[in-house]
Amino acid sequence: MISMTDEAPTKRTRIISIAEAKEILSKVDPETADQIQKRTQDYLAKFAKTDAEAARKMRKQLVEDCGLTAEEAAEVANIIPKTQEELRVFTSGWRKLIPTATVEKIIKILTQ
Repeated sequence: MISMTDEAPTKRTRIISIAEAKEILSKVDPETADQIQKRTQDYLAKFAKTDAEAARKMRKQLVEDCGLTAEEAAEVANIIPKTQEELRVFTSGWRKLIPTATVEKIIKILTQ
């Protein structure tokens, strides 16, 4: 039995990295993909810096061990800064001060 209601269906959103989006869109058949999907696949192929599994692991570790939000962890996993100075560029945009010990821990996670 199917239950119908007058309420609009709820949409689930989740934060993912570029590498994870690439993995999801790679399952779309190129023959049936529309123009937006093809352009998005091209963008993701050029800018994904790691594979989806590594990005998931990084995001999880950044949230759990470093106290970043899901959005911040995804941003860092997309860019994968190599130095504290590169990372500070992003954290300044978040308008919050990250202690040096946490910055070092983030860089360690990203370079593993």
